[in-house]
Amino acid sequence: MGTLWLSARLACCVAAVLLLLGLPLAYWIARTKWRGKFLVESVVALPLVLPPTVLGFYLLMAMGSRGPLGRLWASLFGHTLAFTFTGLVVASVVYSLPFAVQPMLNAFESVDERLLDAAAVLGASRWRCFREILLPLSVRGIVTAAVLSFAHTLGEFGVVLMVGGNIPGVTRTVSIDIYDRVQSLEYGDANQLAVALLLISFTVLATIYAVNRRIWSPWSAR
Repeated sequence: MGTLWLSARLACCVAAVLLLLGLPLAYWIARTKWRGKFLVESVVALPLVLPPTVLGFYLLMAMGSRGPLGRLWASLFGHTLAFTFTGLVVASVVYSLPFAVQPMLNAFESVDERLLDAAAVLGASRWRCFREILLPLSVRGIVTAAVLSFAHTLGEFGVVLMVGGNIPGVTRTVSIDIYDRVQSLEYGDANQLAVALLLISFTVLATIYAVNRRIWSPWSAR
């Protein structure tokens, strides 16, 4: 189960990073009046339509010894990003970006503009409007973004294989481990890992539906 733990650790890191990066990005897309924002939206959504091997290939080129990110990282830390756990985090953040941004963007856009306008008329700053109005009303979208980012990263295969390879204890995730065991005809071990991944995925989806349908919410008791 070591590969399952590595995948869970990777998914947690990616979900945390995507919340930090995706929240301001989704807010900017939702609030900006710039006509060219569709270009940013297209870049964010690109991993949804781009084959994982293509995305993984270009990320590998960027993070390799001759790539710009790889050279920069090597000058700072003495090694490139490719075939490291950190490289997996970077690649997975790019690959799962739309799964974090889109739910938060939808949540921000669903908030009634009149509430924000009324708060601004009463003297509330933009930061206060965001903190006390927009953020609480968008909490379900934020929870959905975090859970989807975690689940999508947990089961990804193509990108992590291209960027991280198959290094035991470093980059061998559970999806790669299942593939290796099937290739070796170890169907029993592969089934155990697959069942564990299935149960985790079901729990993740149940959490999303529970939050969205208001079956459970951390604010339901208030």
